[in-house]
Amino acid sequence: MPPTLSDVRSAHKRIRPFIHRTPVLTCSAINGMVRARVFFKCENFQKVGAFKIRGATNAVQSLSDEAAARGVVTHSSGNHAAALALAAHRRGIPAYIVMPTNAPPNKREAVAGYGGRITFCEPTQAAREAACDELVRSTGATLVHPYDDDAVIAGQGTAALELLEEVPDLDAVLAPVGGGGLLSGTLIAAKGVRLDVRVIGCEPALADDAAASLREGRIVPARPPVTVADGLRTSLGSKTFPIIRELVETIALAEEGEILAALRLMLERMKVVVEPSSAVPLAVLLNRSLGLAGRRVGVIVSGGNLDVSRLFQSWGS
Repeated sequence: MPPTLSDVRSAHKRIRPFIHRTPVLTCSAINGMVRARVFFKCENFQKVGAFKIRGATNAVQSLSDEAAARGVVTHSSGNHAAALALAAHRRGIPAYIVMPTNAPPNKREAVAGYGGRITFCEPTQAAREAACDELVRSTGATLVHPYDDDAVIAGQGTAALELLEEVPDLDAVLAPVGGGGLLSGTLIAAKGVRLDVRVIGCEPALADDAAASLREGRIVPARPPVTVADGLRTSLGSKTFPIIRELVETIALAEEGEILAALRLMLERMKVVVEPSSAVPLAVLLNRSLGLAGRRVGVIVSGGNLDVSRLFQSWGS
């Protein structure tokens, strides 16, 4: 059985001492542009700079003492790697992190800084999974998948739970979708609290595998990574896909130019640093294709780990 609202509530109680209760921000300028009232749940202010700490912490804190002593293992080149390393560090257990050789230097540094024990592999899914399997075999550590894990899904749902506690009369909640952990958790939490609330997944048009999966009724693999929203380049999982297929209203798409325009808008008007994946829901709102004019809309801002060095390179060119 997939996680339930009760699981999300239990996860929230479990992880509360280890995470930030992130703020909900509004922006009158953006409200005017999208012709709706938008409430941004700002996980860019979360520990490790992303919502991922919620699911990772729930997974780590849910382990028995015996299992925890053997550590945890995952494969990730992004926010989940840092989140799991920090969650494990706080419990005083080892975290074995498989990262591809092309992982950004800032991501490597973050994982190492939190005490993660990094194993590098070739930048393919098969190589990642093989390296994880070997670490599980040799250490006895527990695999904590970046998104296709019940404890992770329940933990990610706590962001939407907090949002609806603070703004209970939302008409809709939008969340980005990559592997589907955040969207699945958001669906479980939001629909559990308010069955009538609309929940919409948002993804880049150049990484539209979630939308294609819903159309075809099966998991469609992600295309080669070409979108600027690098956190949304993964395929849905065997646990996340059924939840999304059953509960989501639709998957809305944003073009690359729309994503960059939304990112710039959040930087300039809201004065917040967000990564491109976080701007995808706003990009969808700006194209006004969802019929949300005059509505109260919640947006899960997934993270703020923008590669600032790229900005400096652009300014220096």
